[in-house]
Amino acid sequence: MELKTKIDAADGQQDLTITREFELPVELLFKAYEEPAIVEQWMGTKVLKLENKKYGGFSFETTDPKGNTFGMSGTIHEFRQNESITRTFEMANSPFSVQLEFLQFESLSADTSKLTMHIIYKSNDHRDLMLKMGMTKGINMAHNRLQETVNKLK
Repeated sequence: MELKTKIDAADGQQDLTITREFELPVELLFKAYEEPAIVEQWMGTKVLKLENKKYGGFSFETTDPKGNTFGMSGTIHEFRQNESITRTFEMANSPFSVQLEFLQFESLSADTSKLTMHIIYKSNDHRDLMLKMGMTKGINMAHNRLQETVNKLK
């Protein structure tokens, strides 16, 4: 299976860039990050809070097959409709510290768009550990679900 979501992680750096082109208009791609019901579908998580505004916040909760619950939360620092979201992201009960995420949404045509995520970690070691834990496969699976979920809204 082709991995459509690409991760660029230069050696010795504490950041990475994730890019993916979607067969979706930019408005629908953005909606997948904006509307709680859609987020829940493609992320496979429960949205407890999603305040899409400057200084808003979010809180998600997911349960693994064994019944263990994991929380994710952050603060939204910038929210520009169909253009960009800047936010922090932190997993509860995790060895990882908070990360800073810059999401850019770009229209490529009337029916296609591109998402670029620049993520900054506290250290190179944290970034490398995320990559070793299967981040590439996980983000590809999530983005494939995003495409499938939002295709139903067309």
